Amino acid sequence: MQIPFYKMQGTGNDFIIINNIELKFPYETLVKLAKQICQRKISVGSDALMVVDTSQKGGDFRMIFFNADGTEAEMCGNGARCLARYAFENQLANEEMQIETVAGMVYAKRLDQRNYQVQLNDPANIQEALMFNDFLVDYVELGDPGIPHLVIPYENLSITPLASIQALAKSLRYWDYLPKGANVNFYEVLDNQEVVVRTFERGVEDFTLACGTGSGSTAYILAQKGLVQPEEVTIHVLGGTLKVKVTPDGLFLIGDTNIITKGEIMDEDIEQNVMN
Repeated sequence: MQIPFYKMQGTGNDFIIINNIELKFPYETLVKLAKQICQRKISVGSDALMVVDTSQKGGDFRMIFFNADGTEAEMCGNGARCLARYAFENQLANEEMQIETVAGMVYAKRLDQRNYQVQLNDPANIQEALMFNDFLVDYVELGDPGIPHLVIPYENLSITPLASIQALAKSLRYWDYLPKGANVNFYEVLDNQEVVVRTFERGVEDFTLACGTGSGSTAYILAQKGLVQPEEVTIHVLGGTLKVKVTPDGLFLIGDTNIITKGEIMDEDIEQNVMN
């Protein structure tokens, strides 16, 4: 079996993209496909599988986002930026588009060939100053149903080995206070315009090079606290930099996209592990 695909990355988050408007795979097949082809060294390898499908709610198209473990996520900010470029360059949408997601409609805009802006889902269910062991943490969801994020200050984060906070990150990610668990965002404020963020992501179950919704959630919380200027915050992640704007009109994520390769997936194990 040969499956047409793109592989793209945004700030170090890499994604496999397929067009299910044409492929017409049932949902159960997509779950198994994500588990198979997202495996690094075994198959194509990526953080996630993004599926373009027909919108059911008036968008230009629908985004179905599968983590590498086959679980479906509500939305992904960096993924949405990459998917917007894919859609524009494959004549699925114009330079400004509406992307249907589980978390709600996402508005995306082409800025130039590689840079795209997405309006993240509105912050909701905000809980400030929660106590976890000796840590004060904030909680926010983006969208409805929301993408859950914890936001935690961590001194000298930029020089802290991630292995030294791995156990803490896992404990927070599976905190039984939160029914859905959460993505865990540690941050260090450098000044009122620059922040370092490290995100431990649900579904990946590890630190990733970037998380768009995590960067947006962190910038939003810090803007509410008056620790950063909301007009534009530079977020330094392991995979590069993102820009976040916190405005009365919404929460905006800006960054570049990169087409790594495109072609056909020819993984011979798909027939046995996915189609049976």
